[in-house]
Amino acid sequence: MLIYLCGAIEYSPDHGKAWRAEVTRSLHQLGHHVYDPALDEKKDLTDLEVREFRGWKQTDLPRFQETIRKIIQYDLDWIEERCDALVAYWDEYSCKGAGTQGELTVAYRRGIPVYLVTALPIEQVSGWILGCASQVFPNFEELHKYLAGKRSRELTLA
Repeated sequence: MLIYLCGAIEYSPDHGKAWRAEVTRSLHQLGHHVYDPALDEKKDLTDLEVREFRGWKQTDLPRFQETIRKIIQYDLDWIEERCDALVAYWDEYSCKGAGTQGELTVAYRRGIPVYLVTALPIEQVSGWILGCASQVFPNFEELHKYLAGKRSRELTLA
């Protein structure tokens, strides 16, 4: 499977890189391919846009909006046209942004499985987010076990 890693970037202290690196290793061990949007900062942006767009949020809102729309389009195209599943990490930083919610919604609408990992108490997770999830896991270890079992069953049936 090609798995898109979904979760906070903008408000996460490390731009969501640590958990993505960890889960990428785990998914590779299971034979999956991964797209990590936090590592792909270039997307289809110009060098100037990559370097300056975050500052434009404060100084040039129309230019920021034009650039962020390119990022939104690029990421949603990845989800709709390329990936087989999403692994989404829902934490306190995801609640502050909107990209994760949008990505989960698009995946749900397209019938793409969403594997949601959250250590937050379920009652603190938006019903919308839970509704978009195919499976919910309390940690990455449980996700890994689930995907390993799913992979094993698929290999047995092949």
